[in-house]
Amino acid sequence: MQSTVAKRIRFDGVGLHSGAPVRMEVLPAPVNSGITFLRSDIEADATDMRDALIPARWDAVVPSQLCTLIRNDDGVELSTIEHIMAALAGCGIGNAVITVDGPEVPILDGSAAPFVDAILAAGLRRQDGPTRALKILKPVELVTDNARARLEPSDTMEIDFHIDFADPAIGVQDKHLVMANGAFVRELSNCRTFCRKADVDYMRENGLALGGTFENAVVVDGDAVLSPGGLRHDDEPVRHKMLDALGDLYLAGAPILGRYVGEKAGHAVTNKLLRKLFDTPGAWAFVTVDAATAARLPGAGVSPADLAVCA
Repeated sequence: MQSTVAKRIRFDGVGLHSGAPVRMEVLPAPVNSGITFLRSDIEADATDMRDALIPARWDAVVPSQLCTLIRNDDGVELSTIEHIMAALAGCGIGNAVITVDGPEVPILDGSAAPFVDAILAAGLRRQDGPTRALKILKPVELVTDNARARLEPSDTMEIDFHIDFADPAIGVQDKHLVMANGAFVRELSNCRTFCRKADVDYMRENGLALGGTFENAVVVDGDAVLSPGGLRHDDEPVRHKMLDALGDLYLAGAPILGRYVGEKAGHAVTNKLLRKLFDTPGAWAFVTVDAATAARLPGAGVSPADLAVCA
């Protein structure tokens, strides 16, 4: 059955790129409503007549640097939604309204773990409606000059990812995970966004990453990891790319039954892949999930103990 959060959950932090304080709340939502974001600062402004609701959907994504940005028909935007989307997918939350009092989701520690921790602490409420999943029926692939992404049939959600960075602190990393039985929470949720120090310097010079610190991102410089405490996993960078991919894929509007393969892929490539998928006749179908299939979805059987294993 579908699920929402059992009660209101509040997060306070800063935006990664703006550096501005931001408050976000995750609220229960009715069955079949899906995931929706609400810019509460716009809703509260009586002089601003724009629609403050933004659907968490693949066709609301617009091009952006270094994060996933969504925009509604009135031009209202929200950025850096990928980590909270991954947390919702990984915990099996299908319905929620997420209010944010600014243009960016708080970065917190740069991973999805704080979101997962709060969601699991609040609990889930089962709803009177069956879950739908997006079943991949035939392979769809997107290739760019330096990246590739592919969705192909599978009876569960799988992610394969490959990255290759010149910095020895990252280098070449590959990982495959079946995302059932709490794998996201245990294996990926605490993995932080990462970047090169040279990129940080460039972004700061161009008014980006103003809220970034060594505590909410893994910063590398050649063979050195500059963030205190080093890596949480030896392959934390590729795990974080998988975390991002799960969040971006959840913009399909349902959990996916299929295998995602990413090679040097980022937010834009994953979104273009979803657009190609939905434009390809016979490549997909929405299916009602039975008990056996539900047990293979990312949020099945997740508990706080899974997060403790990740830590």
